Amino acid sequence: MAIADWPADQRPRERLLAHGPARLSDAELVAVFLRTGIAGKSAVELARELIGRFGGLHGLLGADRDAFRRVKGLGDAKVAQLAAVLELARRCLGEELRAGAALNSPGAVRDYLRLALGNREHEVFAALFLDAQHRVVAAEELFRGTLTQTSVYPREVVKAALRANAAAVIFAHNHPSGIAQPSQADELLTRSLRDALALVEVKLLDHFIVAGNQTLSFAERGLL
Repeated sequence: MAIADWPADQRPRERLLAHGPARLSDAELVAVFLRTGIAGKSAVELARELIGRFGGLHGLLGADRDAFRRVKGLGDAKVAQLAAVLELARRCLGEELRAGAALNSPGAVRDYLRLALGNREHEVFAALFLDAQHRVVAAEELFRGTLTQTSVYPREVVKAALRANAAAVIFAHNHPSGIAQPSQADELLTRSLRDALALVEVKLLDHFIVAGNQTLSFAERGLL
């Protein structure tokens, strides 16, 4: 049955307008975004299928164009809309980080990094540069690598920190394998970067590993 044929108080859009988005399930929120279903499936049924297929909302929002196109009845328009939603979320979290001290909102830092790095197919090494009050002044993707490793050059990292006039920095890189555990190479690199930055009086506050929807903090593990 099409959603248009449902009782008005059960339709996702009407429920959202009447009660707010927090009252809707994940599938209902996606259905509002999709607007219409496909032959034989309502928008809610299609939304449930998409969430299951991509392993949750995080996987759905991070799905690439080819993966999305393989779902019957969906095409470039929905891919573009999903990409826009994801970018809006990234920018919103970026504004939140810039508005206050990053260390006072660790959840926002993690959310931003998950959105920025969680679904990358290749390793990416990024940095959040902070001022003396630990407010984010710049976010940069510094290096890209292969599926298994990234070449990170301490001298280039120091130059980027100086360009940003940073007093502190938070690093992050992703593990496309989906395993959020630091390797020995990760630990050695982190110490090397920490020591190089100390020479120009820039403090390394943390280094996150992002693997899908998981994050690991070097600071919390006592690895800095």
